[in-house]
Amino acid sequence: MSEYLYIYRGGESERSPEEAEKQMQLWTAWLSDLGQKGHIKDPGQPLEHTGKVVTGKAKMLTDGPYAEAKDLVGGYTIVEAKDLGEATELSSGCPILTVGGSVEIRPVMKM
Repeated sequence: MSEYLYIYRGGESERSPEEAEKQMQLWTAWLSDLGQKGHIKDPGQPLEHTGKVVTGKAKMLTDGPYAEAKDLVGGYTIVEAKDLGEATELSSGCPILTVGGSVEIRPVMKM
């Protein structure tokens, strides 16, 4: 089994408390299912929408991240799968897809 990083981007940010609760239940169920099947290496965490960005040789520091909402990284998870195809298939149940977001799937390089 290899490790893959799921990077969650975008999705609707404006929703009622009821919609937010329903979305959280979908996330909990999806991650629980992956965990029960032995695919969760690290469930990860959601990320705040604030931070800093350090850039270049001069190490210029700016507030950030400033990206379009659809590109903003909202969180991550590390899963184990036999190959990229299986990791991609497992991501298809991700709740962020139901609200217009995306899942970037990246193999973790073995060092």
